[in-house]
Amino acid sequence: MRQRVLVLYLSTSALDSPVVGWARYDGTGRTSPTTGDSDEPPYESGVEALRDGWRLIQAAQLIPPCPGDEYDVSFLKHEFFFEQIVDVRAER
Repeated sequence: MRQRVLVLYLSTSALDSPVVGWARYDGTGRTSPTTGDSDEPPYESGVEALRDGWRLIQAAQLIPPCPGDEYDVSFLKHEFFFEQIVDVRAER
């Protein structure tokens, strides 16, 4: 068994909001993924990932911006971590 990890950055803190960035890690080390390494997101929303069997393991903290920082673009705030446990014997 091994773990796959999916990181989705959503447009808001709601799981049904659109995906704006993503990264996938297959747990093998054979790939070198980077955020947004394809043209299309793997899912349209976090809810769609849940429907496909991904388990939510961490949701973004809701931290209000300081006055004057409402439009700061230094990082993507709404980060969600998902996992899947896959049987490596089934992949052979």
